[in-house]
Amino acid sequence: MYPLIRRYLRRVDVVYLLLCAACSAISIAVLLSIGQTQLGSNNKASVQLIASLLGLMLAAVFSTADYHALARAWPLHGVVAWGLVLPTLFLHNVNTGLVTIGYDAGGTSNYSWYRVGGMTFQPAELAKISFILTLALHLSQVRGQVNRPKNLLLLFVHIALPAAAIHVQGDDGTALVFLGIGLVMLYAGGLSHWLVAGGLTAGVVGGAALLTLRPGILKGYQFKRILAVLTPDDPALADITYQQNKGAMAIGTGGLTGQGLLSGEHIFVPNAWNDFIFAYLANVLGFLGAAAVLLLLFALCLRTLRTGLQCPDALGCNICVGIFAALFLQCVINIGMNLQVLPVIGVPPQRVGERASLLAEAFPLYSAALGSAINSPGIRQSDDSPTMMNTVRDSQLMLPPSSHPTALNPQMP
Repeated sequence: MYPLIRRYLRRVDVVYLLLCAACSAISIAVLLSIGQTQLGSNNKASVQLIASLLGLMLAAVFSTADYHALARAWPLHGVVAWGLVLPTLFLHNVNTGLVTIGYDAGGTSNYSWYRVGGMTFQPAELAKISFILTLALHLSQVRGQVNRPKNLLLLFVHIALPAAAIHVQGDDGTALVFLGIGLVMLYAGGLSHWLVAGGLTAGVVGGAALLTLRPGILKGYQFKRILAVLTPDDPALADITYQQNKGAMAIGTGGLTGQGLLSGEHIFVPNAWNDFIFAYLANVLGFLGAAAVLLLLFALCLRTLRTGLQCPDALGCNICVGIFAALFLQCVINIGMNLQVLPVIGVPPQRVGERASLLAEAFPLYSAALGSAINSPGIRQSDDSPTMMNTVRDSQLMLPPSSHPTALNPQMP
């Protein structure tokens, strides 16, 4: 038993595991504080603890599996994950006894949840794992040929269909995260700079035109949330801006060291245990505590990319890029919400927010990165080894592909 554990610890990225565990420990401590000072119950902290332990066990199991096998098992995890998502597109608040399908957890016509007993579960978080694995496999199969029209069309369909399905659920925040993950992976997989620039321009112009011609495409509360960022002091938006105003106030009054983790003297923030947990954390732990959490999350992002550097093939690299994108985008969106620079779209910070389904997603995701590290003991400088050292592209220098290791964003014919 002990020799197996020692062998596993020698091969696994222990720092990566410790970063994940540290983020979970902070979330449990903050939820314990919220339970003591606001809710009068430690149920949320208990659920988070159980989910973290379960996630760690899943990570230990999945990280020993070959990531090639995980990606090629897409018929299994794809059917399971999307088989849970699809019923919520058509069934809204349908109670089958123990389980409620398409549960609207926040009263915002977001039917992306299942309610099991007293707990809620969001299958889109598990579908995110399958999405990253399948898109990574797809990109690795068309490596070096991403910009061919047929391949590009199929890749866009691969990205657009899952995002559209999540949009139909009513969860536009998670749909944006899916779209962002797909586009980051597509760019890292070799999408032309010209296509990126053209796509961004077309997206901005097309989006502005669509909102101008059909303003009703946004739900009423969504439009108000955007206005709330632009005019936070507008009395007509007081009901929309209340939560963000309280969050910004909590962050601003935390001082250097905060009000104290278990102190009752803190700024009340609605839903502090979920989307606005960062605001509560900044209030009770202060600038130093908030900065420490941001550094932990930043280190986790960098460690994920470092693992991608060590992968000997495009598949492992693409998986790590997808994991990085999921972590980075959710953190940026959530912290932007808390700082009142982005509208509220219901995306909690990955690894810190209170959602058991997020933890169920997060640890298997990170275990895929750990598995990449286990199966990739070092950066292999070969023609088939994708790296991020693409400061100067082979194609731009007109050098043969063998002159440099393949870039993370290869532009080879």
